[in-house]
Amino acid sequence: MRKSDMQGLWAIRRRFTTSKSLILFISFLAISVYFSMSLLCSPTGRRRPQGPAIATVKFDTYPHRTEAPLNYTVYGCTGTCSTLYDEKEEDHEQPPGATCPEYFRWIHEDLKPWAREGITRESLERARMGAYFRLVIVNGKAYVEKYRDSYQTRDVISLWGFLQLLRKYPGKVPDLELMFDCADWPEFDENGVDAANGTDQLPLLFPKLVLFRYCGSDDTNYITFPDWTFWGWPELNIKPWDDLLKDIKEGNKRSRWIDREPYAYWRGNPFVHEVRHQLMRCNISYKQKHDWSILLYPLNWTEELGSEFKATNVANQCHHRYKIYIEGRAWSVSGKYIFVCDSPTLYVKSRYYDFFTRSMMPMQHFWPIKDDDQCKSIKFAVEWGNIHKQKAQEIGKAASEFMQEKVKMEYVYDYMFHLLNEYAKLLKFKPTIPQDAVEVCSETLACSQEGLHRKFMEESLVKSPRRRPCAMPPPYDPPSLNAILRRKSNSFKQVGVWEKSYWNKQPKHK
Repeated sequence: MRKSDMQGLWAIRRRFTTSKSLILFISFLAISVYFSMSLLCSPTGRRRPQGPAIATVKFDTYPHRTEAPLNYTVYGCTGTCSTLYDEKEEDHEQPPGATCPEYFRWIHEDLKPWAREGITRESLERARMGAYFRLVIVNGKAYVEKYRDSYQTRDVISLWGFLQLLRKYPGKVPDLELMFDCADWPEFDENGVDAANGTDQLPLLFPKLVLFRYCGSDDTNYITFPDWTFWGWPELNIKPWDDLLKDIKEGNKRSRWIDREPYAYWRGNPFVHEVRHQLMRCNISYKQKHDWSILLYPLNWTEELGSEFKATNVANQCHHRYKIYIEGRAWSVSGKYIFVCDSPTLYVKSRYYDFFTRSMMPMQHFWPIKDDDQCKSIKFAVEWGNIHKQKAQEIGKAASEFMQEKVKMEYVYDYMFHLLNEYAKLLKFKPTIPQDAVEVCSETLACSQEGLHRKFMEESLVKSPRRRPCAMPPPYDPPSLNAILRRKSNSFKQVGVWEKSYWNKQPKHK
């Protein structure tokens, strides 16, 4: 990595590696603490006369450890990391954890392409062409080699998520190397063909890329991983998932479902994909003869930034009986915010999925919507729900409970833990630290940030380790997996039959 690559976005420094540097640092720190205990590192690196010299974190799980400092030193960020997470805790006589949610079984499916032959050094290096950074974990420490800039700070926040996992399960994440893609859409299909431009591109010389990313699809072999917004989206002032879940839950109490507006609602950027252009034609304000019972609000994020996102607070957008989910360039992070609203999600047929939605079932957690006839499909869903109010409420509640109970941060970390463990078992080489990689930890990464970026990092900081994750469920056997896929397909077909019957009974101008 060039010297310039270590500045700017990552803004992180290597640890002191020589004994001379370490001695100088300890001496400086001791003098600083003695004369300046009342000072705390500010986001700009200047001193401010408030707070303790370090931010301490209490350990509830391990009582023999009283605190683990997030090492903000008195005169600024030094680039050093806490060592209190370095020891591996043994699980003597600990009862096994509860079984993980059903969607953990998809981990086995995501890794199946490499189950027989494993992952070689050569196959990992081939994935570099689609990666934004390489993450290496050795002896519980993280090292990153950056290849290109991501949109906004997705790469930084994703890396923060990995670092919190190391704090959640200190010493238990195995040594590994992985390539991570921060883009919205898969760049190559399962045959290594450019997915954005179609099969007319020259196929690559290898069948699949060993690449972690935020979403997958049936025609790609990517390894799906929790997206960056679980630790907050500072550019849009969206809080970390734990805090946001609480806010939305409180917001849901302010309006009963039956008292909400009896329309389907969507707010978002309509300019990212043609499927969203088609949705906008269904708007009640669009120049047309029909009222499709749909309220659509296009977003201009530049204007929202100027208004401090007052109109886009996701915790205050559960005022309609129905919420529409529609993908953009690929999957959309908005899905989790929509599912948790207690209102039925009208889920426009999607190509892409994230790590948890594959275990959500149509007619149980959402109502399926056609992607090629959206206006009529949504209109029928609203009419059906307004007639079958009890069933509609059950669908909305089931999705909300799924998100609150099965996609809470404890399970997000457990999913990451099990995925990385299963992935590491497939590696056919010993992970090594690249020459240009930089060691990172929570201290160095948080110290490099300012404003909401640092605020959200502090709020999402893992404050105590955990002895063991939930128990990993077994892989699907072929009959069970086929039964799930068949159930989903049949639900979509059943709704299609109901829709067709409904519209055949309407006047022709409808």
